[in-house]
Amino acid sequence: MQKSILNLQALKVKMEYLSIIFQEVYKILFLLVPVLVSVAMIVWLDRRVWAFVQKRQGPNVVGPFGLLQSLADALKYIFKEIIIPSSSNKVIFILAPIVTMTLALIAWAVIPFSATQVLADINVGVLYLFAVSSLGVYGIIMGGWASNSKYPFLGAIRSAAQMVSYEVSIGVIIINVLLCVGSLNLNDIVIAQKNLWFVIPLFPMFVIFFISALAETNRPPFDLPEAEAELVAGYQTEYSGMMYAMFWLGEYANILLMCAMGAILFLGGWLSPVDMYPFTLVPGAIWLIFKILLLFILFALVKAIVPRYRYDQLMRLGWKVFLPLSLIWVVLTSSYLFYFNLLPVN
Repeated sequence: MQKSILNLQALKVKMEYLSIIFQEVYKILFLLVPVLVSVAMIVWLDRRVWAFVQKRQGPNVVGPFGLLQSLADALKYIFKEIIIPSSSNKVIFILAPIVTMTLALIAWAVIPFSATQVLADINVGVLYLFAVSSLGVYGIIMGGWASNSKYPFLGAIRSAAQMVSYEVSIGVIIINVLLCVGSLNLNDIVIAQKNLWFVIPLFPMFVIFFISALAETNRPPFDLPEAEAELVAGYQTEYSGMMYAMFWLGEYANILLMCAMGAILFLGGWLSPVDMYPFTLVPGAIWLIFKILLLFILFALVKAIVPRYRYDQLMRLGWKVFLPLSLIWVVLTSSYLFYFNLLPVN
């Protein structure tokens, strides 16, 4: 009798564990599937904006307004042969795109779409984002080194140097925001902007953050790691099929993540622009998506308008312009908050 009771209790505990696992998996899928779909749509938007600037049509054949073009491209990559160079380090060569894509997607766990809609509402959300985006360099270095070819290796070295350089200034810019909030929780950062979005008092920092985000995600005019004229396709040269698509997916997921970070840190995240009746009816997630799209359109416009930087210019901009400016702004922000007794007290 006692044995059967113990068995029932053990079974009950197992069922509870299983239900918790299913709930978490459901939450993760509920976040990841929209992110992956939006990556496909964002590629379409990127190409349409680029075409609009150049007075072209852009993708407009597959599906209504060409919306299914990204799906057609994805299917093409799925059915293409994956070629692994004979001289490459095969294990690392295969791991590189997986690492890049995984890191780009797990960063979304802490992004709050409203006060309650967040997968992991941790107290060190900003630190987590910063750590995950820093690890993104490893996927690129692995891909470039494992290819055992000159072009990918040079592209990987460039990319690593570029990402590390601009992460420093992004970190210092984030310190400006944290000084005003007094918390590393992303929801707290959003709520702190209820009366005034940080883009207004910290506008120069927003501009530097935007440009640094372009460099961090290897977007034009800072797409030096894959400069076609010099390095063919950079660290992606030897990749084909689904492995190439995974790099591409990770790249666009990172771009969306940077847009989300910009929206949360400076544009009030899921808060409505005006705290009044018709605007407050719109769900917070819609406002955040709208702000992410707005920032992405700016990303796409920069790609279409600005010519590519030379490598020494890129490095000079990061170390000799952005870093000193953001450090000076940290001193100014902290001095202002201290002088007017506005420092947040927790």
